[in-house]
Amino acid sequence: MAAAGPSCLLALVFLAVLLPGGAPLLQASQTWTLLKVQQLLGRPPALRHWRRTTDFCGGGGTVAPSASVVCYGDTVTQLHIAGDAGGAPPLPLNFSLGALVTTLSRLPDLKVLTLSGLGLWGPLPGKLERLAGLEIVNMSRNYLYGPIPRGLSRLQGLQTLILDDNMIGGEVPGWVGTALPALAVLSLRNNSLAGTVPESLGRAPSLRSLVLASNNLSGNLPDMRGLASLQVLDVGGNSLGPAFPRLGRKVASVVLSRNKFTGGLPAAELSSFYLLEHLDVSLNRFVGPFPPALLSLPSLQYLSIAGNRFTGALSDKVPCGDNLRLVDLSSNLLMGSVPACLRPGGKPATVVLSSENCLDRGDGSQHPSPFCQNQALAVGIVPRHNEKKKVSRHAGFIAGIVMAVLVAVSLVGAMAFFAVKKMTMEGAKTRPSATLMEDHTSTSSAYPSKLFADARYISQTVKLGALGIPPYRSFSLVELEAATNNFANSCLLGQDSYGEYVRCIWGS
Repeated sequence: MAAAGPSCLLALVFLAVLLPGGAPLLQASQTWTLLKVQQLLGRPPALRHWRRTTDFCGGGGTVAPSASVVCYGDTVTQLHIAGDAGGAPPLPLNFSLGALVTTLSRLPDLKVLTLSGLGLWGPLPGKLERLAGLEIVNMSRNYLYGPIPRGLSRLQGLQTLILDDNMIGGEVPGWVGTALPALAVLSLRNNSLAGTVPESLGRAPSLRSLVLASNNLSGNLPDMRGLASLQVLDVGGNSLGPAFPRLGRKVASVVLSRNKFTGGLPAAELSSFYLLEHLDVSLNRFVGPFPPALLSLPSLQYLSIAGNRFTGALSDKVPCGDNLRLVDLSSNLLMGSVPACLRPGGKPATVVLSSENCLDRGDGSQHPSPFCQNQALAVGIVPRHNEKKKVSRHAGFIAGIVMAVLVAVSLVGAMAFFAVKKMTMEGAKTRPSATLMEDHTSTSSAYPSKLFADARYISQTVKLGALGIPPYRSFSLVELEAATNNFANSCLLGQDSYGEYVRCIWGS
């Protein structure tokens, strides 16, 4: 026992030095790496307490919630550094994001990296692939720009990628859904991404949360019915649409607000989402009947359809789910009554917004019923049965009048044609001998009385005076032939843009 005493004492002293406070000491090289990171970041307030003597693995490097170092044994596995909630201004011009990533690569067992709101700027470097063990990366609320580098596709263990609130541009890479088999969370909110959402995301085997809100994305979303693990979809604030996305039944939160989705909601499909807790389709271009069955989904807590053109008559007998906390029906074309379960006293804990519809509320917040009816007709939601019938009757009536006029004109034209032809034939046999005077007022005395007494020589147009048309003297073809000696050349005086004209006194 006496021999063993000094040995045990030495062992205890060694453990006390090696494990102060019961935790192993961090490797010296990794301590140097953390202090270099502090320097590259400009010694932010959250890291000002870091010293060479800091016991990082013993909790000395942690200042909740801004900074945290987690070790496994004597090596760093998690590094969390976050700036203030309002973010930080960009770091100085001599800052190098590439140098920071190179320094972090000296932490070979690093699995979780958070560098949020620190003023980082520059293109996201492909050097991140050197941190081969990374599983979670959060570099939100910085000034990162440029496309998402291909180098990230080599992080085969990456499960979470959060790059919210930056200036990242380009398109969502097509390799994201196939090259990262473990990817469960992809959050790229509030960037400058454009183009369409790649079809490969509909085949990401582990994807649970997809957040692409507040970008410049367009087109339809890929078919996601095969994503058995998908629980969160947030694509609000883009130009996506027009088709409603195809989703799996286990989805819990769907945000499609502020896009260009059109048509109606797939009522049958949505009614099968028994785990759905949050549904926001506000500020789109949806039309058609609102499916009241949504209100009775068992897990639903938040529902917003505001700012669309949903129609239909609500009933006070529509049932509601037990978990509803907020329902926003405002700015649509709904009529009828607010369901009893949404009225004060029905569900005290539920907030209901329903202004600018045509509901029977009587509080001045609604439009009159004709407003919703007319608006529905204007966008083609409600069939215009009555209008179609009226238009058909009017069109038939007008068509009948037009046909009658055309038939009458055709008959008059035919009668005039045959009358002129007959008079021409008979006039060729017996030409009247008379003189046509220049002054049309004295034509009756100059012309043989037999010519005007004979109905064959009176133009039918003279009879139009009986119909209220101003009377005038009109001559038939036979009369003109007789007056011009059958249009003799001696009567030709000249020619203008309208053709030849004659003036003569026959027989002179």
